[in-house]
Amino acid sequence: MTLTASIVGGSGYTGGELLRLLLGHPEVEVKQVTSRSLAGKFVTVAHPNMRGHTKLKFVTPDELEPCDVIFVCVPHGSAASQAKQLMSLAKVVIDLSADFRLNNPEDYETWYGWEHPDRELLGKVVYGLPELHREEIRNADYIASPGCMSTASILALYPLIQSGLADPEMPVVVEAKTGSSGSGGAASPSSHHPERAGVIRPFKSTGHRHSAEIIQELKVNGHTPKISFSATGVEAVRGILATGHVFTKEAVTDRDLWGIYRTVYGEEPFIRIVKERTGIYRAPEPKILSGTNFCDVGFEVDPHANRVVVTAAIDNLMKGAAGQAVQSMNIRHGFAETAGLEFIGLHPL
Repeated sequence: MTLTASIVGGSGYTGGELLRLLLGHPEVEVKQVTSRSLAGKFVTVAHPNMRGHTKLKFVTPDELEPCDVIFVCVPHGSAASQAKQLMSLAKVVIDLSADFRLNNPEDYETWYGWEHPDRELLGKVVYGLPELHREEIRNADYIASPGCMSTASILALYPLIQSGLADPEMPVVVEAKTGSSGSGGAASPSSHHPERAGVIRPFKSTGHRHSAEIIQELKVNGHTPKISFSATGVEAVRGILATGHVFTKEAVTDRDLWGIYRTVYGEEPFIRIVKERTGIYRAPEPKILSGTNFCDVGFEVDPHANRVVVTAAIDNLMKGAAGQAVQSMNIRHGFAETAGLEFIGLHPL
């Protein structure tokens, strides 16, 4: 039976990627796409790459009808107040905002500066990172899709943290470089082309909100890691490269790390361990992942210290947003996990 899906807040970049994926999904019919500002206009006004593939028009949120699954792509702070209404319209809600990603309501006060309005639902939501929460996703009715920089950072670090080799007394230092599409489609002084072009700009060296997700998800073996996270904007449209520095309790070898990462990710359909001896693509690189749902993970041992440098590359709009949300939908509804996500990328690009 075909699954009916609607997108709330579908005029932005993430909504556009969701629409592209769902239109090509063998098990899904896209029912509605909402936009307050573009209601009544064809979706191709915002997403010209859909020309010839759909005649859908944007509708207002008030016109939303019942369906099987709703994807929520509204600004942070807006989804929490709509959650119950959306759950009355669809059995499954997949929320791409930050409003339900954190388990502890007090963390919203710390990292977002607001009191969470729906603590009851917050306790029932599943964090939609399939590699860590696949079994919970299978039965979830409300799925909170992770942040883009959180996704790359967690997937880079999780196997090493889980292994117990990380020194619990030392901080884990992570820096994520991100392309401009992560800021959304709304223009701002910092996204103006003369200000953005050519930059390598630190924009949140401390206190980034995605730190909370990384801390939450890397809390394993009864230990809460000390995460020091920084974010840098670079001249790219898509892509994230997360680089983590993990200090170990004892010296480790490449062979040790291969064993650790293969044990955790060996059967994962969208994670590739990248560590080549030759060529220019010896380590994870976001550019070749554009449009794909892959996360490429790599590692290097520092021969002069008990330090491992781990890297992860993703397309922020795919594995960091729309692609991962569709992956969760597939798991939840019993489809092949890779359905609609088979694109393997382009080279050169």
